[in-house]
Amino acid sequence: MVEKVETLGDDELDELCEAAEKAILDGNGFGWLNPPPRRVLESYWRGVLLMPQRDLFVARLDGAIVGSTQMLRPPPNNEAQAHAAQLTTFFIAPWARGHGLARGLLKAVEEAARAAGFGQIDLDLRATLVAAIQLIEQAGYQRWGVKPRYALIDGAHIDGFFYSKILAAPA
Repeated sequence: MVEKVETLGDDELDELCEAAEKAILDGNGFGWLNPPPRRVLESYWRGVLLMPQRDLFVARLDGAIVGSTQMLRPPPNNEAQAHAAQLTTFFIAPWARGHGLARGLLKAVEEAARAAGFGQIDLDLRATLVAAIQLIEQAGYQRWGVKPRYALIDGAHIDGFFYSKILAAPA
């Protein structure tokens, strides 16, 4: 099950932090290479919920939160790019993969973006995230650029890929 959330109970926050820690350890840390202290992760997720330009979507397996993504709206002063939302912090905990939850998160963000009047979604990924790259390319995202030295992991520079998807108008 995938849903947009505006609040998280203590147990839900704990589940989200646990899933994020496992994803970080698995190499899908949306920027983190090592899990930060739990209080830092808790503060991060609480902060996301406070930011009006971020919508948090979570994936649940057997009722527990096992992954998430965010739709980031452009700031009000960026009128020239007001047509495009950004998908960010997209992950599923390793033990919960293979249930279609990542695909469900992607679909939920696309539907929310359309409903909010966005005509495009942009995202970027490390070149090493092969399964995520395959998923978004199958979902119709087009790679438009490569950034050499996008990330530095264990002393090695990793390229980053940039994608966009033009959203069809709602039926």
